[in-house]
Amino acid sequence: MNDLKRKIKELLIERLKFEDMTPDDIKDDEPLFAGGLGLDSIDALEIVVMLETEFGIKVKNESAARDNFQSVAALAQFVEQRLAEQQAQA
Repeated sequence: MNDLKRKIKELLIERLKFEDMTPDDIKDDEPLFAGGLGLDSIDALEIVVMLETEFGIKVKNESAARDNFQSVAALAQFVEQRLAEQQAQA
């Protein structure tokens, strides 16, 4: 899980172009939106694209996405659950 959180932080920094930031600058439970990193709806779309391209995860439900995009920890848990579901279906 820690490796997954670090990868998500690295991807967020890369995709959202946080040039002067390192993964260590982002706390696992820090809010991604509303305070915290201060992301907006466009950033949320970028996260959806990132999940699809990096992990093969489709995000269909906007309200579920909102719940799961609250922090890096929540995002990592969401990715783990979705990957487990995909493996179970395969």
